[in-house]
Amino acid sequence: MKKLTLFMLLALVTTITKAQNDIDALLAAGAEDAGRFADGYLKPAADGLMHSMNANWFNSGKVKPLGGFEISIIANASLIKDENKSFLMNTDLYNNVKFAQGGSSQMVASALGENDPDVEVIVTYDDPIFGQQQQTITLPTGIGSENINMLPTAFIQGALGLSSGIELKARFVPKIETDDVNLSMYGAGLQIEFTDWLPADKLWPVAVSGLVAYTHLDAQYDLTESSGIQGDNQRLETDTNTWLLQLIASTKLPVINFYGGVGYIKGKSNSDALGTYRVSNGGLTSDPIVDPFSVSSEVSAVRGTIGTKLKLGFFRLNAEYHLSEFDAFSVGINFGFR
Repeated sequence: MKKLTLFMLLALVTTITKAQNDIDALLAAGAEDAGRFADGYLKPAADGLMHSMNANWFNSGKVKPLGGFEISIIANASLIKDENKSFLMNTDLYNNVKFAQGGSSQMVASALGENDPDVEVIVTYDDPIFGQQQQTITLPTGIGSENINMLPTAFIQGALGLSSGIELKARFVPKIETDDVNLSMYGAGLQIEFTDWLPADKLWPVAVSGLVAYTHLDAQYDLTESSGIQGDNQRLETDTNTWLLQLIASTKLPVINFYGGVGYIKGKSNSDALGTYRVSNGGLTSDPIVDPFSVSSEVSAVRGTIGTKLKLGFFRLNAEYHLSEFDAFSVGINFGFR
């Protein structure tokens, strides 16, 4: 599971370390310009991650009876569309940045895309001795250059049946601590089956229920080694919180079942570049920039879900697909009782 979890971080970690040197270089133009670029660059990745985090919260509209439980290993992935691979960069909104090839607006790679060919910008900055100076830098490309077209997540999940048609759920990622990355992810949900409250519910051919679920991701990336700028305690901290509201319906057959529903995802992701950064040119170093910028992204989207579940004794296997701003698919291996 830990290896699977480390793989799920590949897209995000690769994006950050690959882009950090050039985003740092933009600090020469000022923290405001660097933050504006980072906002457009990172937003699609944050949005896709929030959709991926909310797949496979359920695999049936039928909740478990009192004392029934299920343990699952779940792998999700949101798919990257072409429209998520770039964003419009308008240098008229920047203070000290312009395109080297001229013009004020063009589409450039987001964290999910690739600049092919490279896109260069001219950064203007004030040198403490020589006055106003200019430097040409290459804008960062994204994970598109690595042929990555999805944003994966993975969880261990548990579900426990309570009385009166109520099922309690929890999911988590075993805490990851490496030299560069610290990450934790967890969530909790409550599913209530409406048909369980109806007379003669066992005669109904379908089960209908509702779900509310919360998921949290907290991550810190040490940028000291990857940063191209002198400084201290350089890091990127990300805090992501999402809510899912879902209406679910499923068949009630003994071996193979089909399920689906309509849901609503609401979430916000905040990323803070923290630490001290000292932009240098040759032997000259500028005044330190402390905690240069914070960027945030919000999602508010409706999604549709369709899936199937195979039950063989205590072993179950399910697969599902979601249609939304970021389409996503998921598979789960489940072990349950009752």
